[in-house]
Amino acid sequence: MTEFVAELIGTMILIIFGGGVVGGVVLKNSKAEGAGWVVITIAWGLAVTMGVYAVGSFTGAHINPAVTLGFAAIGEFPWSKVPLYISAQMIGAIIGGAIVFLNYLPHWSKTKDKGAKLAVFATDPAVRSPFSNLLSEIIGTFVLLMGLLFIGANDFTEGLNPLIVGLLIVAIGMSLGGATGYAINPARDLGPRIAHFLLPIPGKGGSDWGYSWIPVVGPIIGGVYGALFYRAIFMQDLSAGFWIFSIIMVVIIVGAVQAELKKARTEDADQEQAV
Repeated sequence: MTEFVAELIGTMILIIFGGGVVGGVVLKNSKAEGAGWVVITIAWGLAVTMGVYAVGSFTGAHINPAVTLGFAAIGEFPWSKVPLYISAQMIGAIIGGAIVFLNYLPHWSKTKDKGAKLAVFATDPAVRSPFSNLLSEIIGTFVLLMGLLFIGANDFTEGLNPLIVGLLIVAIGMSLGGATGYAINPARDLGPRIAHFLLPIPGKGGSDWGYSWIPVVGPIIGGVYGALFYRAIFMQDLSAGFWIFSIIMVVIIVGAVQAELKKARTEDADQEQAV
């Protein structure tokens, strides 16, 4: 199998299981309807585990542009292969989204909530606030890359690594995912979002392109910074990239905090006027 096909298949498997569980939970008349967040996070962890088991021996199973870019940023992956991997991941994610659509064919017309239909394919924030949503995606992907590098620094029984990686995804989802739905993977969000836009889903509504940049830019920043941070702190390699991304992080954190404080003051003032 070529590396391109391997990354495509691995990402496709990720979306089939991950998007599939969301479909089961949110679409009407599904036997899993209403199963909840815990079921979703566990299934997404298993989705990653299955993707890694499927193609890990061929490519290391990045199945995530943020992982590919993070590893490339610290010299663990050649930059020359980055476009190949990311294009394969994107195509695999689109195909995976289409397969989820086919699996739930009778349920789309029975589900009237347009947001629920989009949620099968793409993430959205619990509270829409661009700076804070961006920061949440950065933090989640930062933890992902740090966790992958932690796992890689330890010896496990052969064949156990994919399961440990899956548990990492479950932990991120349960601990940090409530804010934005934890895309932590540009292909995971953008690929199925494109599928949602293209597919003839009955009564689907818009694909929320205004939000779509956050689950792409956030994971890229978080993934690269997570890898650079690991290299700087654990390997004592304080590269220029580390300092550049540290400055970017300070700007984003300050912007997010100021935006939320301003919003809180405005809401307090409105409540006082109402009283």
